[in-house]
Amino acid sequence: MNDRTCIVTRKQAEPDDLIRFVVGPDSAVVPDLKRNLPGRGCWVSADRLHIDKAAAKNLFARAFKAQVVVPPDLGGMVDGLLSRSALGMLGLARKAGAIALGATKVESAVRGGLALFVLHATEASDDGVRKISQARRATVHIGGPSILAYKLFSEAELSLALGGTNVIHAAVLAGDAGKAVQKRMVALDRYRGGTPDDLAMLAAVADEDEAAEDME
Repeated sequence: MNDRTCIVTRKQAEPDDLIRFVVGPDSAVVPDLKRNLPGRGCWVSADRLHIDKAAAKNLFARAFKAQVVVPPDLGGMVDGLLSRSALGMLGLARKAGAIALGATKVESAVRGGLALFVLHATEASDDGVRKISQARRATVHIGGPSILAYKLFSEAELSLALGGTNVIHAAVLAGDAGKAVQKRMVALDRYRGGTPDDLAMLAAVADEDEAAEDME
């Protein structure tokens, strides 16, 4: 009922699957992740490939029917905003006691069915990731929940957000706090293309899309 249309794909989608943009007082295109900034807006599929394409093909000017200033790295700006949102919510989950840190505690949370999802630092060793992956598979095998894993942040980023040092593995526990974090992790993972296969698929779709304009 509240679907919007992407200015790149010309396809309708729910607002959660899109990113809204508005024009600021200085005529600059501004991402509106919370969808609460004033003014008319346009919408782009919530992944970097489509946002980069909208910027490269001047689709924002078409959508707003005006000369607008697109930041040099709009895609990177959105990535940064999504990252900060996810890390900020991760910090709140830590304060709520909804985080398990360290490989041993993460594996225990996974095997006990307490983990909602797992985070690995980009520096995580293959061996460390493999042990936790085995625990995730074992949990599913005995009828437990399917627990996703994300590799979105560096050790430094995770350590800062979680108030620890050398944070390589973390589990976000099930519950309201965990669900709030998960929503942002899913958004960031999707924005970055998910798996390499997902990225290739998105690239193929983006190449076939025709430009269109849409106003809120």
